[in-house]
Amino acid sequence: MIDGHAILYRAYHALPPLTTSKGVPSGAVYGFISILLKTINDLKPTNLAVAFDRREPTFRKKLFADYQVQRPKMEENLVSQVDLMHSLIKTMGIAVYELAGFEADDVIGTLAEQVVKGEKSEVIVVTGDRDLLQLVTERIRIYMPVKGISEAKLFGKNEVVEKYGVLPSQVVDYKALIGDQSDNYPGVAGIGPKTAENLIKKYGSLEGIYKNIDFIEPKLKEKLTRDKEKAYLSYKLAEIVKNAPVNLDLASTKLISLDRPDVRAVFEELGFRSLITRLSGKSNKPASVQNKSGLRRGEEKKAAEKQKKAEQTSLF
Repeated sequence: MIDGHAILYRAYHALPPLTTSKGVPSGAVYGFISILLKTINDLKPTNLAVAFDRREPTFRKKLFADYQVQRPKMEENLVSQVDLMHSLIKTMGIAVYELAGFEADDVIGTLAEQVVKGEKSEVIVVTGDRDLLQLVTERIRIYMPVKGISEAKLFGKNEVVEKYGVLPSQVVDYKALIGDQSDNYPGVAGIGPKTAENLIKKYGSLEGIYKNIDFIEPKLKEKLTRDKEKAYLSYKLAEIVKNAPVNLDLASTKLISLDRPDVRAVFEELGFRSLITRLSGKSNKPASVQNKSGLRRGEEKKAAEKQKKAEQTSLF
């Protein structure tokens, strides 16, 4: 399962501002498809789906009006690529899931649960969002880019413990204590990662911490008591929903060959020629990015000449 907006956003900021020969912004889509093809080549999935956020406010916004309020407005060059991404995924025959009132995280969490309950399958979630590490189980893992879009790491239980010092099932408790600057929810003021880790190791969960509040040293007890309401609110905001009203149609997610004339034609139109050779999954050649000015001036021959002279961005 691909976390659509998270990967598109990461690709947008990892690559130079590429455009097609017609001047249409395309760098984020190029990077997204690069990651998609790398994922298919590396992990050999039998089924594939992409989950996207929707524009409507989610239930978290209703719980906490300031949720994500400080996030900058999506840049226009990226906004235009969201529709392009949807169109391209449709052409490629890849299933898309989204649900008004919920984030892509919730859709992924719900569908992943449905898979592991109904199938003897393993789910791998491709995302740049560390919040999804809470979903990790024996049969659900997270595949996350760790350096630009060129390197990715597979997170199971051990990798989550190594990163946070807590189990995947305790990641929500951990975030309830430390809060989240990106999503703009508070946590407990004055409690940082190490203190949160120690509390959770000792008491097991947020509930366990408050049940044992009288045994916690006075200064820390004071902070926890003062911000108890904020801690529980942060827990609700951090927790990924696993029972959202969306159902997986497993047959529609069956991965079909991407090396088809219609897909090749769209890649040609977008100037993604270096990705065409990777559609079959047989090519492991590094994919290099053409610079913006070369694409703008159009013709493939001229772009190739400029590409030789320009500083290249190596993706893989």
